[in-house]
Amino acid sequence: MHDSRRDTPPDGGDAPEEDRAPGEVAAPEEDGGAVIVRAPTEARNSGTHDIDLLPALDVLRQINAEDVTVPAAVGAALPELARAVELGVAALEAGAAIHYFGAGTSGRIAAQDAAELPPTYGVPADWVVAHHAGGGEALARAVEGIEDDWEAGRADAAGIAPGSLAVGLAASGRTPYVGGALEAARERSASTVLISANPRAPLAGGVDVHVGMSTGAEVIAGSTRMKAGTAQKLALNAFSTAVMVRMGRTYSNLMVGVDATNRKLRGRVVTILTQATGMDERLCAEALNAAGGDTRAALVSLLAGVDATTASRALGTARGRVRAALAELGVAE
Repeated sequence: MHDSRRDTPPDGGDAPEEDRAPGEVAAPEEDGGAVIVRAPTEARNSGTHDIDLLPALDVLRQINAEDVTVPAAVGAALPELARAVELGVAALEAGAAIHYFGAGTSGRIAAQDAAELPPTYGVPADWVVAHHAGGGEALARAVEGIEDDWEAGRADAAGIAPGSLAVGLAASGRTPYVGGALEAARERSASTVLISANPRAPLAGGVDVHVGMSTGAEVIAGSTRMKAGTAQKLALNAFSTAVMVRMGRTYSNLMVGVDATNRKLRGRVVTILTQATGMDERLCAEALNAAGGDTRAALVSLLAGVDATTASRALGTARGRVRAALAELGVAE
């Protein structure tokens, strides 16, 4: 793999000809301080030239017509996304972590995805960590220019442990902050993934896996919070969900990592237990109470016919995986 920092240097220089996206051209060294980008995400959409002349319903129809193309673009990149999932599982199995890096819309999508995993799957918050260019302030309010800071990306990735996975999100596939983070991650012996809306992203040459989704021109030229952002949201949700499934944080298609920490969650967990076991709510509620609100312990207890302590011990041996715990207890499914 070549040095992707040469492809997208901190000063905004352009990528070598062979790494440019279709239609992308080299920008002049100086153009009033501007860097001219000709990535697919910056192209003008020939189908929406008249959007500012249309009534609201027709504006929405044009947006929707473009939106429906996004799942197919994500679908075309699923083989690469599957490789990224296996890298994520390997990192977690090794006791390391998954780190997301992004700026602007990409960074906010990453932060949302990481924040939702602990309550959904009952995993530690340090399993998946999101890093947004500019920190917390930039999450709530746009801070211009921070995405161009290569060294800030390197600094945010400096503490990554060997064996971790760094996932960079950049619609254009060229964001300097993301490039710096991925470079530093490689130096720390971490695996690297780039998720972009540019199949020929300049940063792709320096990563282990590039999930490049061809979403094309936006309804509003350059507004990558639209199709490109939707594609990144779909891809990242699918990535993290698949990682959680592969890590045994579900049983069948049920969220068994949810612990009953309040009345609302207790009701949800009892429903999950009845769906998983076919037993009545009373028995499931009793098992959940005996397990101290631990959904997986209650489930193993019910399915294996053992007490909560035995179920918890089997889960510990099975590293939290319900099916493996049941096998440990001799339960054939």
